[in-house]
Amino acid sequence: MAKLVNADTQQHELQKLHLACKDWGVFQLINHGIPSTSLRNMGNQVQRFFELPLQEKKRWAQRSGSLEGYGQAFVTSADQKLDWNDMIFLKCLPIQNRKSDLWPQNPPEFRETLEIYSEDIREVTISLVKFITMSLGLQDTQISESFREGLYEIRMNCYPPCPEPERVLGIVPHADNSGITLLLDCADFPGLQFLKDKKWVNVEPIEGAIVANIGQIIEVMSNGIYKAPEHRAVVNKLKGRFSIVTFCYPSPHMAIGPSDKLIGEGNAAIFKKLTHAEYFSKFFNRDLDELFIDSLRV
Repeated sequence: MAKLVNADTQQHELQKLHLACKDWGVFQLINHGIPSTSLRNMGNQVQRFFELPLQEKKRWAQRSGSLEGYGQAFVTSADQKLDWNDMIFLKCLPIQNRKSDLWPQNPPEFRETLEIYSEDIREVTISLVKFITMSLGLQDTQISESFREGLYEIRMNCYPPCPEPERVLGIVPHADNSGITLLLDCADFPGLQFLKDKKWVNVEPIEGAIVANIGQIIEVMSNGIYKAPEHRAVVNKLKGRFSIVTFCYPSPHMAIGPSDKLIGEGNAAIFKKLTHAEYFSKFFNRDLDELFIDSLRV
């Protein structure tokens, strides 16, 4: 990030960013400006929460029909094979979206730490999206500024050790429906994998780095130049792992469609233009046998 901000190194770093977004859809961001104390505090609070007794964690359990709170994501039947993880999912920004009764009061500093962390992540997101749009050759600040009033939803995961890790997944393969996703890996061994050329590639944790991956909203806005990559979490036989994942969305007032400057003569739009509400309606009412991104194509 420091090289993107510095005028002397910016052009070279924008080329690297462009290749990372185009060829991989994922990269690790260092020198992003979030203090290491904020990252450490957040990781400690998440670990302390998951170490609480089950009955205590259940004080902030999900309610029927909602993903928010402590529990499991996308449970649709009693017979399905569940992901090997424990999670708590909270809407953080804007403040009016929070359901404070689902925000843990134990550990005591959890709420305050999460508030600071979500504000820090928002600042990184606005800067990063500005550079991503510049790497597409766009000088349009409207896209990055839309993340100032955007939605920030944070999923905190605990992947316990698993006696037979080859038989389960921490999270099944998927691409994100966000604008961009920023992940803090609180482990010193790989657990996150991305699909590249039909092979699963480990993300080796770098201390203090944030893993950034393109979401399907930016895939649409870039008219398919940048791809939202498929990824999954794997588990470890001996060690548990924690991660903090922020799904970052533009303002609900922002239309979701290819940027006008990327379509025109010789460049047809490959995605439809949708309102924010239409995009999410499509996502939540999608046919699970079809890739969500395919339902957005013209």
